[in-house]
Amino acid sequence: MAEIPKGYLPAEVEEDWYRRWVEAGCFHADASSSREGYSIAIPPPNVTGILTLGHVLNNTIQDILARRARMQGKEVLWLPGTDHAGIATQAKVEAHLRKTEKKTRHDLGREDFIERAWQWKNKHGNIIIKQLKRLGCSCDWERERFTMDHDYSSQVQETFVALFNAGLIYRGKRMVNWCPGSLTALSDEEVIMKPRKSKLYYMRYELVDSPGEYLEIATTRPETLMGDTGVAVNPKDPRYGKLLGRSAWRPFPRKEIPIVADEHIDPEFGTGVLKVTPAHDKADFDIGQRHGLEIVDVFNPDATLNANAGEEFEGMDRFEAREKAVEKLESLGLLVRVEDYENNVGYSERADVPVEPRISMQWFLRYPQVQGAIAAVESDAIRFIPERWKKTYLHWMENIQDWCISRQLWWGHRIPVWYRKGKAEALQNAESLDAETAGGDLHVGHQPPDDPENWVQDPDVLDTWFSSWLWPFATMDDPTRKRFYPTTDLVTGPDIIFFWVARMIMAGLQFTGHNPFANVFFTGIIRDIKGLKMSKSLGNSPDPLDLIDKYGADGLRFGIMRIAPTGQDIRYDETQIEEGRNFANKLWNAARYRQMQGAGSSDLQSSISDLPSDSLSIYALDILSKLDALEKNIAEAYARYRFNEIAQLLYDFFWSEFCDLFLESVKIHFREDADPGARESALRVFDVILSRYLLQLHPYMPHISEELWEKLGCGANPPFLMQTQLRTDSVLDGMPADRLAEASQRAGALYQAASQLRNLKAEYNLAASKAVRFLLEPAEEWVADETDTLCLLAGAAGIELARGAADAPAGKAPAAITPLGKFHMPLDGLIDVEAEHARLGKELQKVEAELKKVTAKLENEKFTSRAPAEVVEEMRQRMESWNRRRDQLGEMIDGLG
Repeated sequence: MAEIPKGYLPAEVEEDWYRRWVEAGCFHADASSSREGYSIAIPPPNVTGILTLGHVLNNTIQDILARRARMQGKEVLWLPGTDHAGIATQAKVEAHLRKTEKKTRHDLGREDFIERAWQWKNKHGNIIIKQLKRLGCSCDWERERFTMDHDYSSQVQETFVALFNAGLIYRGKRMVNWCPGSLTALSDEEVIMKPRKSKLYYMRYELVDSPGEYLEIATTRPETLMGDTGVAVNPKDPRYGKLLGRSAWRPFPRKEIPIVADEHIDPEFGTGVLKVTPAHDKADFDIGQRHGLEIVDVFNPDATLNANAGEEFEGMDRFEAREKAVEKLESLGLLVRVEDYENNVGYSERADVPVEPRISMQWFLRYPQVQGAIAAVESDAIRFIPERWKKTYLHWMENIQDWCISRQLWWGHRIPVWYRKGKAEALQNAESLDAETAGGDLHVGHQPPDDPENWVQDPDVLDTWFSSWLWPFATMDDPTRKRFYPTTDLVTGPDIIFFWVARMIMAGLQFTGHNPFANVFFTGIIRDIKGLKMSKSLGNSPDPLDLIDKYGADGLRFGIMRIAPTGQDIRYDETQIEEGRNFANKLWNAARYRQMQGAGSSDLQSSISDLPSDSLSIYALDILSKLDALEKNIAEAYARYRFNEIAQLLYDFFWSEFCDLFLESVKIHFREDADPGARESALRVFDVILSRYLLQLHPYMPHISEELWEKLGCGANPPFLMQTQLRTDSVLDGMPADRLAEASQRAGALYQAASQLRNLKAEYNLAASKAVRFLLEPAEEWVADETDTLCLLAGAAGIELARGAADAPAGKAPAAITPLGKFHMPLDGLIDVEAEHARLGKELQKVEAELKKVTAKLENEKFTSRAPAEVVEEMRQRMESWNRRRDQLGEMIDGLG
């Protein structure tokens, strides 16, 4: 054994153990192993990202699963890596260029800019990996992948080529979500709808054939009216039947536009009349297509207004143009009124700016394997935990839209499409382009088919998710894939169920013929104590590294897991992380206390089977039974992915059952004058509990459990706790069930009695007193043998047995009825009885006064009929509480005599 220092220093222990694990190759998966395989692929964080509490939760769960599987004797691959994060990384590099060199990417040119992006990645790209290591993540770092590694990039391009040749990829002009911040198209899943307090502007459009007669129209976007090419009403709306086939004047630039009938118009919205702007709204675009309306785009890519909007608006920002348009409408006498209005506005997930619907030429994918992906989840071939996410997934899959896979970026996987020089512009602007219509002027592949001078490559890159959807298998070489694919578990957030989970299932079926994973566990979202989503701007998002510095990685891991109920959002409270640290200290001190008792005659991996059966006390048998139950309950909770339940089981067993009850009950055997046999038995049980408990705790708190395993002398063969197989045998094999039941019943009765005696002492302000003596009228004979232990647990000076009325205390004394019998607590010499009478009487008067107030309220019909139900219920609960306290005080006063 190595001496356990007085204080636990997590920073030193955690750094040392992580280094030792890595040096020993503990995390590396052997693809040639014959053992049962277990694999999990990390959801790749952004390469330039930093650790958040969300990452802490997600990766702690993955680490728990990986470490548990290793300890079950499985060959484990936890495959790590990072995502190139096209939009986010390019935005950071561009911002850095503007700040440091006052340049744009266009000033550098494509090749130089990409080189700068690689430099940025190499400088900042390992930060989050280092942070994951500090958390204790046992990833196979030798297999770390990056989505723009050469081999991975080749697979991405091969995927595009295969899907194009299969007729599933095409190029077409469609209305897409456009990010004015990143200047790129976005998929629907990359648009986050946010509630916003907006305005509803009511304005008038004059009828062409009836000067002075107007149509009233409501809109939230007056800045787009310059692109209006029609007005639409519902043909069933009786208010506007007479207007069909006529025209109205667009206010500015002034132009005659038709009034059309369309059943998709909601008569209840605004005035029931819609200004139709086909270039700037998806619904308007569809209406325009149905009625052959002109498409007039009045925005530049950066959401400033272009020449189509008119000279006075050209170059103006869209929100500035909104104010200007409203002012102009008012000056023309065409603004009727403005109302407050709450609506949902789509924001770019990465750039966090409002997106613009924009007609653009893009590459699209018709999803493959849709029905197969539906069937996989519907049949539970892929199991979702919690199961409710299954419904969300299936709804999206059954209403799936083609995926816009092109992005107008430079950082990313460039689309492997080549246009013959002189034909490029025509092909890029063709209404549609696919494998059938391409002809010889277009080539799809890694390289052009002949002299590169004759070809021009498509300038766009692929959506980042187009590379990520291949992640479970594209990250593996052939031997690794043969051994570890399909993977076992995926741990992810429900916010990317469409972005990533659904797409991975389709890609896995399309390119490997297998489901990519067997189980998907969806974590909750971490919110602050008020329920708000965490963000740096709100100042409610703590830095996990600061928490690790303060509480240790194990403290953070254990604290976060205890407050993470399966499938529910998490209310973060730093006091819970502090409790994780306190729990580590409790464990450390208990192990140190064990070491202070000496080596004993057994090592920590021994069993109790060779101990004489009658040497095991009722407390030993009780705690060993609870250990058996703990191991069984933990196994069942793992099967159900109930990670917070496991944390609570571990916490309650060690803190409450082991330390507070068992350890306190056997300290009597560690005294100098203790019976050697009883001491040896107590130490053996202590050792068995510690060793088997550390095995169960390790996946949650790997560093401290490994440190104590070594310092207590457990690490023999194998040398590391993390490589030690979990015990599956019962610690009490062969022990008669009736004896175990009797021991647990007696120990439970004694613990309950000790608690009641401590409470009785506290009622008379004697909680800290060790001079209290009790007189017991025992309920059963065996109780007499346990009075020394009971004294220790109750903090009493002694317990005398009363065998009859003659032994009863003289006069009145406070008493407690317990499972062990009736205990009397004589107060002579302990308190001033008269003063205690006065104190309790004064408190009784206060309680009765409060009870009178509450009763009066509840007897008042006006209060009970008018007050909110929860307020009335609170008053009832108060009354019950005051009644209980009044009865308790009465008994205490009566006990004083």
